[in-house]
Amino acid sequence: MKNDPQQIFEYILSGERKRLILFFLVGGVNTLFGYSLYALLIFLHLHYALASLLGTVGGVLFNFKTTGVIVFKNHDNRLIFRFIAIYAITYLLNVIGLKVFAIYNANMYLGGAIFVLPIALLGYVLQKKFVFGGAKSEIDKHSNSLFQRGR
Repeated sequence: MKNDPQQIFEYILSGERKRLILFFLVGGVNTLFGYSLYALLIFLHLHYALASLLGTVGGVLFNFKTTGVIVFKNHDNRLIFRFIAIYAITYLLNVIGLKVFAIYNANMYLGGAIFVLPIALLGYVLQKKFVFGGAKSEIDKHSNSLFQRGR
């Protein structure tokens, strides 16, 4: 590499690192989309519970497509149920972690902030392995895994 900024930049944004960065960027867009849908529905005078439900459903569907296509290069709509299952698993793990904070009367804002990155990384790994990836996936053929050694 010889300290060439261009080569260093290309190395940082190659393979698995690029996909992980895309995952977080797409996640930000997905969050903005889901919240914007919720806010629009509130603006249209829907009840907050219905606005939250529709915003969440719309956000998950949007997230499924953007994460699948942009991050993992996968267009298979049949994977939606696996995607939702991974969402449910990460949600439950997050709630369990927050419950520990609640038991100790700890700051719930801090608890939520602490769990954002580990839960997001777990979601990435689970989506790669069980939803969009798997052993036969194109994404595994062209990248070195950030989370596995020896590949």
